Formats: sequence, C-alpha cells, structure tokens
Amino acid sequence: MSSTVFRPFRFLHRMAHEQPVYLWSFGIGLAGPVMVLVVPEIRKSFFNWKPADRLPTSYPLPNRERRLVAGFEDSQDNQ
Repeated sequence: MSSTVFRPFRFLHRMAHEQPVYLWSFGIGLAGPVMVLVVPEIRKSFFNWKPADRLPTSYPLPNRERRLVAGFEDSQDNQ
C-alpha cells in the first residue's frame, strides 16, 4: 500500500532530477489560478491598493449655446 501512496511523489522527485522543465511548468501552472484569488486581497490589505479611477467615456459639453462653425469646407454655407 505504501508504494501506491508515494508513487506520485517518487515520480515528481524523479522528474525534478531528470526533466526539471516539466516540474516547474506544472508548479507555475498550478500557481496561476491560486494567485488570481490571493493577490488582490494581499494588495488591498497590505499595500492599501485602490483601483484607478475610470476614464471618462464622454467629453463634458460646455453650458452655453453652440455656435455653427464657419469658414471650413465641411460647413453648411459651402453647399
């Protein structure tokens, strides 16, 4: 029974010596989803990180009457 329980660990130990690229790829692949859940909470609690303000999606219009543009080739007067 002990050989079947420790077989994955023996395999990983052997692969760490023979082909470490596969072991590191496996470790980094497992760390990615864990970091998605853990890193935002660490940034908020330890570094007081706050997301940046959202960029405006429209330009504020001036509070005045709009004048027609004159003197350009796309104006209404040239038609």
